[in-house]
Amino acid sequence: MTTTDDLIRLCPPPTGVPVVDWPAVEQSLGMPLPADYKQLADAYGPGSFCGFLHLYHPLAPTEWVDLTGPMPATIRRQLQHDHDTGTHAVPYDPRQLFAIGVTDNGEYLFWIQEPEHAPGQWDIAVNEARGPRWYTHKGGIADFLLAVLTGREQVPLFPRDLLDHGISFTASPAARSHPQPHQNQPSGRPVSTDEIRTWARANGYEVNDRGRIPATITDAWKQAHST
Repeated sequence: MTTTDDLIRLCPPPTGVPVVDWPAVEQSLGMPLPADYKQLADAYGPGSFCGFLHLYHPLAPTEWVDLTGPMPATIRRQLQHDHDTGTHAVPYDPRQLFAIGVTDNGEYLFWIQEPEHAPGQWDIAVNEARGPRWYTHKGGIADFLLAVLTGREQVPLFPRDLLDHGISFTASPAARSHPQPHQNQPSGRPVSTDEIRTWARANGYEVNDRGRIPATITDAWKQAHST
C-alpha cells in the first residue's frame, strides 16, 4: 500500500477523472514528475481538498491552476525578485522551487527540486500569502496531504478550522482534454467570474465565492492579461 492509497481511503476521489498523457506533460515541462503526484492527479483529477487547497493539474479548467500553465514560472520570477532585492527572505534557491498548488488564502505550495533529477526525493514548501513565512514538509505531496488531512501535521500558515467541516475533495466543474501551452488571453473571449476569482486568489487577493468582484481585482486581472 502506498501513501496515495492511504489518502484515497481517507478522502475518496470522484468518478470520471480525465486521463492525463504524462509523457506529453513531462515533455512540455522539460522535467520528470514525482510518481506520487501523478498517482494523485490520476486518482482525483483537477479540484480542491476541503474547499481550500488546490493542486495544480495539467487538465485544469483554467490556466491559473494548470501545472503546465503560466503560474509556476510567474511565481518563480516573483520569488527571484524577492530574493535578489531582499524584499522577503526566500529560504531556498528560487530556481529549485516549482509551484504546484495554491490555497484560497493565497499560500503557494512548492516542490523543492533537490536533487534536481530525483523527483521522488523532492520535499514540499509552503509560502505565506503576501508574507515572508515559510513551512517545510519533509516528504512528497501525497505524504503532505495525508499528514494535513489527518491532523497529524498542522501547518501554521493554514486556518485552524481547516478540518472542522470534514475531509473532502471537490472536483473542478470541467477540464481540458489535453495540456495546452500558455497564451495571452484572446481578446473578446467571455471570461467567467470563477476564472477571475481563481486568478485573484492565486495572486494574493481576497475575494468572496459569490457576489460582485471588486473593480480593483477586475482591473488587475485585465492588466495582467492585456496583450
